[in-house]
Amino acid sequence: MTSAQSLQDKYEIRPDAQGLTHDTTDSSHESAADVDYEPHPERSAPISSENQRIVQAITSLYSGSASKTDMEVYAEEAIYDDPWSYCDTRYKIAGQWYGIPKVMASSRTLKTEIISSSHTQIMYKQQQEYTPRVLHVGKPVNSLVTLTLEKGKVRYHKDMWNEKDYSHKGLGKVMKTLNGDYLTKITRPPKEL
Repeated sequence: MTSAQSLQDKYEIRPDAQGLTHDTTDSSHESAADVDYEPHPERSAPISSENQRIVQAITSLYSGSASKTDMEVYAEEAIYDDPWSYCDTRYKIAGQWYGIPKVMASSRTLKTEIISSSHTQIMYKQQQEYTPRVLHVGKPVNSLVTLTLEKGKVRYHKDMWNEKDYSHKGLGKVMKTLNGDYLTKITRPPKEL
């Protein structure tokens, strides 16, 4: 078994997107399968100051900070998993974050809502506005972010953009892993990460 596979087996959370986000009070949603990833900050669950520091570092990374201090919330052996990338070390994860300023004119976190927070995990909704360098038109994107923690460090970071959880098989996984493995050659994060 690979190190990445053992990390995935131990730390990946597979959230029930519909159960966590479906708003039964909002009749504009047509079916029970709809997910509502739009954050409502006023509904946030309580969060410790240590976990708030982790969320702040992660949202700073989403907003293009790409700083060593923010990257230190990840353990050296950690996984980042989103629809485009699968990274299995902090250095490869840095490749993703160091890429944001290269392709985005701006990226900013508009709002978050803490769904749950404990010493082993943080789950929150996030609305991020991405403005590509080419188009210069901002596009807000809602997602469900799940962070699995161990000893105050992120071991698994999952960013879900829709109700489907990610498969870790087949061509999709190969493409995500290639992106994670090779983006560092373009974005060139500091080697010491």
